[in-house]
Amino acid sequence: MGYICLCLLTIISSVFSTHFGAQIKTNERPIIGVLAQEVFDPQPGKNAYIAASYVKFLESAGARVVPVMINKSEEEYTQLFKSINGVLFPGGGVSLKSSEYSKAAGIFYRLALQANSNEDYFPVWGTCLGFELLTLLTSGELLLSLTNTSGVALPLDFTDEIKDGRLFKDFPEELMKSLATEPLTENSHKWSITTERFSKSDRLKKFYRVLSTNTDGQHEFVSTMEAYDFPIYATQWHPEKNAFEWTRPHIPHSPSAIKTTFYMAQFFVNEARKSFHSFASTEEEQKALIYNYSPVYTGTKSAFEQKYFFD
Repeated sequence: MGYICLCLLTIISSVFSTHFGAQIKTNERPIIGVLAQEVFDPQPGKNAYIAASYVKFLESAGARVVPVMINKSEEEYTQLFKSINGVLFPGGGVSLKSSEYSKAAGIFYRLALQANSNEDYFPVWGTCLGFELLTLLTSGELLLSLTNTSGVALPLDFTDEIKDGRLFKDFPEELMKSLATEPLTENSHKWSITTERFSKSDRLKKFYRVLSTNTDGQHEFVSTMEAYDFPIYATQWHPEKNAFEWTRPHIPHSPSAIKTTFYMAQFFVNEARKSFHSFASTEEEQKALIYNYSPVYTGTKSAFEQKYFFD
């Protein structure tokens, strides 16, 4: 009788797993690349940097980080692409057209489109400057407008498309209400893509679902978007700052603001778990990880509490 019960439980478990997705395979050791960018005033050993808050943001949700260095060849970027499970284009102040940051991002963007089109899952995230660069890479045009949004926290004006979106789907209802009514999203940009310019670009309209907008009082602009058919996500605001940056008084640190950081990080890291790229060896993986570098305290003279510097 016990044997029969065991067999029945095995069959039921198998059917449940098959029909309800209880055993969906995921990558439990995701590694995400964070793109470095040029230093404004380079010095020996300090030609490029990554703000440590982006690293902490991803690590807080269970990912490891690899710095994506600038000034590498397309072959080197292609090899790294095959080794990591997603990439993040951070905010910053370099050129969207001529910087090494933009060149590297363009290569990863093209590789991600190719991979995802061939059912090889690879997510991309853009924050602030990264958001702006994605609009350029997708549209082929620089469509940004000046806005009065340099140093302000805002609530999100969610669009009707939020109901079909993926990014906020698993956010608690209470947090969604807070995001819509409280100034939880930190903005540090002077350029934005207005909803008017976005709607006039057929490429952008067909590619991206607009999840939220904001206004500076004169111009309405797109603040959160995701691609319809690709795991590509972007925020004009900074989800990583709420929990990890303290140098500016307008950065929100309320419990809801901190929850926003972690739910955004959790979403993107979970997207990276769907990718099964890997390094050729454990040694190669260990050599690439950001653990090989030490962050430097820069909070007394920078908007970032800590930075990683690279040659």
